[in-house]
Amino acid sequence: MLSAVIIEDMPEAVEILKRDLSYYCPELTIIGTAGSVVEGAKLLKQKTPDILFLDVSLGDGTGFDLLEIIQDVNMHIIFITASEEYALRAFRYSATDYLLKPIDPDLLLKAVNKVRSLKKPDKPVIDLLKETAKNPLVLPSKISLHTLDKIIVVSISSIIRCESEGNNTWFFLSGLDKIFVTRTLKYYEEILLPHDFIRVHQSHLISLDYVCEFLKKDGGYLLMKNGDMIPVSSRKRQEVLAILDSRFYN
Repeated sequence: MLSAVIIEDMPEAVEILKRDLSYYCPELTIIGTAGSVVEGAKLLKQKTPDILFLDVSLGDGTGFDLLEIIQDVNMHIIFITASEEYALRAFRYSATDYLLKPIDPDLLLKAVNKVRSLKKPDKPVIDLLKETAKNPLVLPSKISLHTLDKIIVVSISSIIRCESEGNNTWFFLSGLDKIFVTRTLKYYEEILLPHDFIRVHQSHLISLDYVCEFLKKDGGYLLMKNGDMIPVSSRKRQEVLAILDSRFYN
């Protein structure tokens, strides 16, 4: 059995979410609700749910304000927001899910099922969420990666390349580590492009910081600093060469 707390300032939205959870996730028990930052802080000092459904915009502040108040956030957080743009970077870089209002029941069920398979988040995960939420205009230096059973926070500067495997992604890190992540390569492409990453092939996203040289054989390959040879697609070849010329010779 999973337990949950809902913090949402619209009573009607609370009732709809409770109804949907009761129908689609009958194994989940609602152990409390609150309608503001202050009420939510008091509730979470008394109860520790497996899942916190947290509205971003509350009457007396934001969901992020609440997280700053709570010292020990030992629960999975599913944000609820009316705007896909609101603090989207915090959601993507940190280990959280978010649901857009009105909440799609299928996405609600998917989010709850994901939590069921994961261990509880540790302190680095929550710290990353707070950091990205407090500084939405600053590119975070870390990212959270969802594996099959846990969430790992890694430095973006340690990522050499990413490779797709179906709807999942392999992350290859400096130090010869690699991590299997249960999200698509396209999802991470959107996050990592501002950090000097480039999609060089349908299956490959690489960090320019780890490129040694471009090899012209068989249509083109990039030799990475860890020794990996990454193919460059024909449609990406000119773009890659132009970026490398600009980076290495200017």
